[in-house]
Amino acid sequence: MNMAQLKVYLLRTNSWQKVLFGLPILAMVVMLLMDHSGESVELGQAVYRPEMLQRLCKAGQLSGDAGETYGEETEHGIKYNVRTPANYDASVAHPLLLVFSPAGSNRAKTEKTTGFTFPATQAGFIVAYADHPELSPSTTVELGTIPSLMAKKWCIDEKQVYVTGHSDGGTSAMALAFMTGTRHIPRAIAPSAAGVAYDDLRDRRCPEPLPVMVMHSSKDRLFPGYGQQAVGWWAACNKCDPIPDKIANGCSSYSGCAGGVKTLYCEGDQIHSHWPERTQDIIEFFVSTSQVSPREAK
Repeated sequence: MNMAQLKVYLLRTNSWQKVLFGLPILAMVVMLLMDHSGESVELGQAVYRPEMLQRLCKAGQLSGDAGETYGEETEHGIKYNVRTPANYDASVAHPLLLVFSPAGSNRAKTEKTTGFTFPATQAGFIVAYADHPELSPSTTVELGTIPSLMAKKWCIDEKQVYVTGHSDGGTSAMALAFMTGTRHIPRAIAPSAAGVAYDDLRDRRCPEPLPVMVMHSSKDRLFPGYGQQAVGWWAACNKCDPIPDKIANGCSSYSGCAGGVKTLYCEGDQIHSHWPERTQDIIEFFVSTSQVSPREAK
């Protein structure tokens, strides 16, 4: 049936109005599919560490729901989904794990691919998964507004913002930490497969010492060798000893870094698009860096 035949059929059967009535419903279904991966979300029961209880919120002034929240958005429309611990306490200031999506993905797919929700909420994090906007300095700045937006609705410790992401998401995570207007936002970063090489960094002014866990694959053909170049710049900025020590699981660690900040490079052997499957390692890295805060010590 061609378009002309379809139009005649709809008019004859009085179905045109039904189609028009159904379009908003169809649009709503599409939006729900963007939000949901199709699988149930398992939230962890947080164990609130003593240091988390030192910063408190007035719970009655915050409207954010416990559990799963879909379709939050920034001023210019970057959408993100929020996950809290199952036993979310709106009076306790939570660390925030901010996860940026790669190109060709979205917030729902990224949640499924990375698998952060259960282990991160169990560790006491609130997690936000952001859509992939067109990569640019302005969209990185826009992504950087998510913590302050969330703090208006959920009890977030804005001095405990941890950022990760893959490919373009990794690029945004790293850029957020070195761009002049946003470098104050992350407490630590763990970019994966980021498209940031030494040539992109050499003329940048170093931020204050920052815990960094750079992940990259030796078989990344899109950004070959970028991870090693980037971590070398970060190690220099963190005033670490120049030669890293090999540790477990394909990772190397720089020693002697200013303020004791951790500076790690972890190398895999998968193709560029493959998430490195270091989810638990990333969470443990972020939790460990929350114990040392060179920025607050100044």
